[in-house]
Amino acid sequence: MKKVTSVFWISLVIASIFVIWGMVAPVQLGNVMDKTKVYFLDSFGWFYQLSATFFLIFSIFLIFSKYGKIKLGADEDKPDFNRSTWFAMLFSAGMGIGLLFFGVSEPISHFMSPPIVEGGTPEAARVALRYTYLHWGFHAWAIYFVIALVLAYYKFRKKQPGLKSITLTPLIGSRAKGVIGIIVDSVAVFATIFGVAASLGLGAAQINGGLHYVAGVPNNFTVQLIIIAIVTVLFILSASTGLQRGIKYLSNANLVLAVILLFAFLMLAPTGFVLDLFTTTLGSYIQNLPSMGLRLAPFNEEQATWIQDHFLLGLVDCLGPICRNLYCPCIQRENRPGIHDRCTRHTSTGVCLLV
Repeated sequence: MKKVTSVFWISLVIASIFVIWGMVAPVQLGNVMDKTKVYFLDSFGWFYQLSATFFLIFSIFLIFSKYGKIKLGADEDKPDFNRSTWFAMLFSAGMGIGLLFFGVSEPISHFMSPPIVEGGTPEAARVALRYTYLHWGFHAWAIYFVIALVLAYYKFRKKQPGLKSITLTPLIGSRAKGVIGIIVDSVAVFATIFGVAASLGLGAAQINGGLHYVAGVPNNFTVQLIIIAIVTVLFILSASTGLQRGIKYLSNANLVLAVILLFAFLMLAPTGFVLDLFTTTLGSYIQNLPSMGLRLAPFNEEQATWIQDHFLLGLVDCLGPICRNLYCPCIQRENRPGIHDRCTRHTSTGVCLLV
């Protein structure tokens, strides 16, 4: 049995404090979290945007550079999964229920209240889709890729523990395994807990809202708690069967359903208009990518608030769950950490294609 580390106990204590706080004084906790969010977005919004842009440039660089040939594993290792399954796993790791819900609600919200033009106009529709692509596009996947790449490199090629503190070894040396390392890993676990909790909570609310609209199921806390319990059991069952069974099958099924939904949408919607709109907004997104990715609007408070509440908050969410960041390129055979998959070029290209 492996030794329980101090990171576990520190994370457990911190998480327990917030859980108890939320149960005893939920309104106060909500107010504190709102103020904390505003402070960090106001003070470090520039840092989030510069970091995400750097990650994107770095990801593109790896595709075309000699470093793209570095394997995330030993030189003689072969991929555990074929490309279609690997692609399905990447898709399922980064695109969950949020894509189904926010994929519709987000552009509609932006259409009614866009950041730079009058709402409800044809131009607002183009801007809405452009900023939706920005939220779900290259920047988000670049964050997933770079953070996961570093973890995967140390874990599968250097045979080091899959800890974020280990990735700091070139910078701080042996101190990465000391107090500084414990602090880094504790913060990583803390961010993961809250990131997953937020995704699970929002997902349960979204499922409940859909069931209420379609089947008249009551939309309340009790139903959402039941949904969370069911999802948790399903997650445990899929995770316990390992990557080769449960997660592999679920990922493939998830991608098949997504493709069916896509074709159903194309057939039921005005196909020509949808394809024309997609092509136009995709070109606009790529054309305006540098300016949108580095836009903070310091001279316009209303626009600055909009950017913080939408794009910046999405970037922070991408930086959170370590499990999702690690899972993206680290699809390997359970209990065989030396057997891995692709080189850095394949992984970077894969996440770019998912956009």
